[in-house]
Order: sequence, then C-alpha cells, then structure tokens
Amino acid sequence: MNSIQVFHKAELKKGNVTPGITRDKAVESETILFGRTTIHAGAKSGWHHHGKRDLYGFLVSGKLVFECKDFPPVEISTGDFFNIPGGLVHRDVNPDPVTDAVVVNLIIGEGPPVINVEAKP
Repeated sequence: MNSIQVFHKAELKKGNVTPGITRDKAVESETILFGRTTIHAGAKSGWHHHGKRDLYGFLVSGKLVFECKDFPPVEISTGDFFNIPGGLVHRDVNPDPVTDAVVVNLIIGEGPPVINVEAKP
C-alpha cells in the first residue's frame, strides 16, 4: 500500500550552486527536481539557465525580479506562479535589502537542472 511521503525542511539535500542563490532538493530523478530556492536579501544571482528543463515556480515569500537578455525584467510578488522555459539565460534579483525571497519550484525535463554561465550573453 502506498502512503503519503513527507520531505521535512531539515532533511532537504543541497542543490546546485549559483552565486546569490541557495537551492535545496526534496525530490530528484532524471526528469524531475522538486525543491526550494532562496534568493538572498539584496542578491543578484549569477547568470544561468536550466538546460533542456522547464522551471515552474511559486514565490512563497519576498519579491523577485528576473532579468533576461532579450526581454524586459519580470517582477514576481509573493503568491505568484511563474515558468522559465528551458535554455533561457537569466538571473534572479532580490530587490529587498533585508528579506530573502523563497521559491518552491519544479524543474521538468532531461539533462542538468542548472547551467551557470560567465556573463550575460
């Protein structure tokens, strides 16, 4: 018989590193990564993309701005859902100098879930 599986916050595993971002994983398989991302207060993350994977997110707390090369910045507020398509180079910006932004996300697809790049292309 199947039962409900719980992933306690203290038991999450450390995820991929991008400067300015802390990632924790609850579940990871070859095609799914379910986790939590923290964008530190006042941080501008390093430029990165999610390879061939799509990221679906929900901003649990804080404020967040996504910066991309070919698009105007996208502002996200607490309670908003968002999608970042695979391969889209971006960085996460937390405009609040005091409060971390916390995202629950699901990354779906194949290949590495995070690919850091040196600078904005």
